[in-house]
Amino acid sequence: MKNVLGTNLEICNLNPITGFTRNGCCETGPQDIGQHTVCAEVTQEFLQFSKMQGNDLMTPRPEFEFKGLKAGDRWCLCASRWLEALEEGVAPPVILEATHEKALDVINLAELKYHQLR
Repeated sequence: MKNVLGTNLEICNLNPITGFTRNGCCETGPQDIGQHTVCAEVTQEFLQFSKMQGNDLMTPRPEFEFKGLKAGDRWCLCASRWLEALEEGVAPPVILEATHEKALDVINLAELKYHQLR
């Protein structure tokens, strides 16, 4: 698997464990309708935005073994949600090495590079 830079896809996060398949990587496949391909370090602004869009990532959901996210956690986000957040001025910083190349189907590389974690 490749990242947006064309090199091997790196792990996004193992604590909390992320990814559509919960293996720590932002890989994708046919079952991943939301395309969870963008590895981002979430901010409080993004978490509030996501909650307002109907996806509360902060509240623990023990039935899904989900502890809830806090600012500073790395998480595989849906490419379209990250793009929506960008349009609203609340896009969280991206870890390019852990962002799957499929994210480029939705987001252009220049935007991802501009918002890369520094």
